[in-house]
Amino acid sequence: MKVAYLVSRFPKVSETFILDEILALERRGFEVELFAFVRERSATAHPEAEQLTARCRVASRLSPALWIAPLFWLVRAPRASLAIWTQVLWANRRSARLGARALAVLWLSSAYALAILRGGAHHIHAHWATHPALGAWVIHRLTGLSYSFTAHADDLFVQQNLLAEKAHAASFVVTISEYNRRFLAAHCGQPTPRIEVVRCGVRTDTFSPPGPAPGSPFRVLCIARLEAKKGQATLIEACAELVRRGVDVRCDLIGDGTDRDRLAALAAERGLADRVRLLGPQPRERVRAHLARACAVALPSSVRPNGRRDGIPVALMEAMAMERPVVSTPVSGIPELVVNEESGLLVAPGDPQALADALARLAADPGLGRRLGAAGRRRVVAEFDLERNVDRLARLFGALAGAPAPVLRDVRVAGHAPREASG
Repeated sequence: MKVAYLVSRFPKVSETFILDEILALERRGFEVELFAFVRERSATAHPEAEQLTARCRVASRLSPALWIAPLFWLVRAPRASLAIWTQVLWANRRSARLGARALAVLWLSSAYALAILRGGAHHIHAHWATHPALGAWVIHRLTGLSYSFTAHADDLFVQQNLLAEKAHAASFVVTISEYNRRFLAAHCGQPTPRIEVVRCGVRTDTFSPPGPAPGSPFRVLCIARLEAKKGQATLIEACAELVRRGVDVRCDLIGDGTDRDRLAALAAERGLADRVRLLGPQPRERVRAHLARACAVALPSSVRPNGRRDGIPVALMEAMAMERPVVSTPVSGIPELVVNEESGLLVAPGDPQALADALARLAADPGLGRRLGAAGRRRVVAEFDLERNVDRLARLFGALAGAPAPVLRDVRVAGHAPREASG
């Protein structure tokens, strides 16, 4: 079975779950064509992404198909084309920024529709309920190909333009948590679209226990984009409180983002410049090395005033798979992974004192950390293992394989399907 994957950006160092999912599907015999709206340019990349990056198709602005495709579909399917453009642009009329992005998605999706049909894909799957799912919906409307999409976090909680329409037209929608399933079902109303919970997973053979971490100093690790919803400012304040209590703490922040300068300034202001390091984005092998040295992993997520929040962070799964005790918050689907006092510790979001209390417990009681770490790995192996969850996704795709793939005939512009961007 050939599946066309549609994503916003590739390769994105913070989205290893998409990379791992595609590679796992290919190990099961699926043929995956990967399409991205934007080629991600980053100095940091995971080695496993190289083979997919070489195959990822990103339409070049110089591609003839990019400019011909919308006109082709207007001639071939005028009613559907006009309806799609009208509905999408009207739904995004209140925001110039979202309207411009939606216009770009419409244009690119028209070209990708030709490429996907020409390649003989049976099904389209998009990651994120925003622009990738919109692209899959457009291609479905133009071609009749079935599609599905995975909804994660902010793509549900913040940007909900046409969300119900995209969910109802999909063969199924995947969510990564029961929390997301309930949220989506409530938003879409009746009849409820088909929603399947398929966890994001980690390679539990790759993220395996390295043995106990060195006990001194007490090393706390946070792996996340540097943005307000991740709670790094709360963590820095908690570290300042730990120092006041006499705990010899060191804190490493892996990741990059808009809050980098603010967090560095906060650490300096709290007298922690020699204790808090901002390490930037790291390849997976370096992440594992830092986890091996960590005494605890903290991710104090919060819900922002605009609704932004985490789904279930993969970084927590990786830490728990390596038997590192984790401290997080009961936000969104996190309690489905971290069961308080059983597979980790949960504290109120935005509360540095509560976070410091939890970390102080782990610093004072290594046995507690070992118990929570062992239970955390058992939970990840049971419910968040990559191979188990890709098996479920593969069954969902496989159930659609009986339908023949649409064939595009007598289309001369198909020979100009988008190719990899140059330069």
